[in-house]
Amino acid sequence: MDEFAPPVRSAGDMPGDATPVSFGGRGTNQTGVRLYNERLILSLIRRHRALAKAEIARLTGLSAQTTTVIMNRLQADGLLLAGERLRGRIGQPSVPFSLNPDGAFGIGLMIGRRSCDLVLMDFLAGIRARARITYAYPLPATLIDFARAEIPRLIAVLSEEQRARITGIGVAMPFDLWSWEADLDTPPGALAVWHDNDIAAELGLIFPQWPVRMCNDGTSACAAELTFGRGAGFADFAYFYIGTFIGGGVVLGGTLFPGRSGNAGALGSMPILCRDGARGGSVQQLIRSASIYRLERRLIARGLNGTDIWLSPDDWSSFAEPLDEWLDEAADGLAQAIAAALSVIDFEAIVIDGAFPVAVREALLARTRERFSAIDRQGLTPAQIVEGSVGRDARAIGGAALPLLATFARDFDVLFKE
Repeated sequence: MDEFAPPVRSAGDMPGDATPVSFGGRGTNQTGVRLYNERLILSLIRRHRALAKAEIARLTGLSAQTTTVIMNRLQADGLLLAGERLRGRIGQPSVPFSLNPDGAFGIGLMIGRRSCDLVLMDFLAGIRARARITYAYPLPATLIDFARAEIPRLIAVLSEEQRARITGIGVAMPFDLWSWEADLDTPPGALAVWHDNDIAAELGLIFPQWPVRMCNDGTSACAAELTFGRGAGFADFAYFYIGTFIGGGVVLGGTLFPGRSGNAGALGSMPILCRDGARGGSVQQLIRSASIYRLERRLIARGLNGTDIWLSPDDWSSFAEPLDEWLDEAADGLAQAIAAALSVIDFEAIVIDGAFPVAVREALLARTRERFSAIDRQGLTPAQIVEGSVGRDARAIGGAALPLLATFARDFDVLFKE
């Protein structure tokens, strides 16, 4: 998030108002000013990993007294940990503060076109427990049964005190699932059930103790990269996430930009030329060249098992020639899409990640850079093309982050719809 917006001050931040607030009351019995400054400090510490009180006062412009009051309150609430006192510097020894991994937890449900991941995540994006199912296509009843059975098992790894620190459930899923029947080879009308389904509301009835929030899966992955990954180092970037279908997100000024409908960064819909475009080929969407379902179809055409993609997400070494062909096709499409994106916004970076092994991501980045270098880029500002750092769990981590961001981060309201 944009950690460096100015703090807000009020009398409620003065030392005389230092009563610790219970974890369960966060955001309900605090003034908006105090909550804003707490979230600002937490965001700063998340970005820098550890900061002393004097450094936070300097970065925020808050007084030393106010900074101390807020940080003492956050430490009392179990959200911050004090490190070893640093000596050997000019002035008084300082104590660095970092986020407490056990300070809060979020549950993330990532609904994909071929698989579903459920994760329990701590305050530092560490995955404490997980579960996964695969299927030919997603149906609400299957996913609800999966969540009903697995969420109690996941949270069983936590102590009673830790379970009280679960902030909620975040659902990351594609919008308009029913529109992808042809590409998923589903029976006609099989996904029509999604038209009138509100899976967040259903989960809320099963787990009424927690709020449930929902976000587009590409936007969730982008939020994970921005909050927990390499994306935090860039003020502006376009983000491509390659799953069964490719999607993405847009970050401007260090803040996720969702657009008026929450669908900004629908990069999979970007029009590109087919690979035979130089010979009069047609235009198609990026989703039909740089998506993993295209690799799945190549495997099936060779008599191989397409489901191996989802059953062995960390090892594609046996895919050989079909994988090589898919990398060429995907890199062609990505290079064109990157040039188009840069013609609209002069992004500092283009971040590419996906649900594939690290070696595949590296190979795809290398080919994409090569293809991009061959494109006519006259008039475009150069941008870095870099690997994402969160990996195949980005959408699930982004989902689990939704309740955490809603509770502790600023500008969280742009990330989800309730």
